[in-house]
Parts: sequence; C-alpha cells; structure tokens
Amino acid sequence: MGEALNEFIKKNKLEKGIDKVNAREAWTKLMGNGVNNYTTAVELRGETLFVSLSSSVLREELSHGKSKIIAMLNEELGKDLVIKLVLR
Repeated sequence: MGEALNEFIKKNKLEKGIDKVNAREAWTKLMGNGVNNYTTAVELRGETLFVSLSSSVLREELSHGKSKIIAMLNEELGKDLVIKLVLR
C-alpha cells in the first residue's frame, strides 16, 4: 500500500506540495508553543524555508541558531529538504 501511494505521488508530481506541508508541520512541532505564538507564516520555496515572525526580538534570537534549526528540521523531515532559513 505504501509503495502504491509513493508511486502515485511521484507519478502525479505531488512531492513538492507534500514537502511544503511537511516543512510547515515540522516547524510547528519542533519550535513549540512559545515560538509558534509569534509565527505568522511558514513557506517552503525550493530549498529555502521562509518564516514570518511577529516579534523582532524572537527573530533576532532565532537567527543565531539558524544552522541548528535547519539540521533539526531536516532530521525531522528525514531528508535534506531545507538548505536555507530566512526569518522575516
């Protein structure tokens, strides 16, 4: 069943859309309520994850750990999907 679903996804070119949803869910899961309360948008475009935050202080704090956040996201996703993180 799983193989058939994966084949359907590849055949219909749905991987990018599923990756976008998975990246958003991974951010929500990993960052927790404290960060999610200030997160207004999460969007994966290519290999770049754009995250909009309503707190400039939080944005500055998270910018110091971008590489660690990227590593955590990719580990959660099970593949190197996010190469760059843009906090805005």
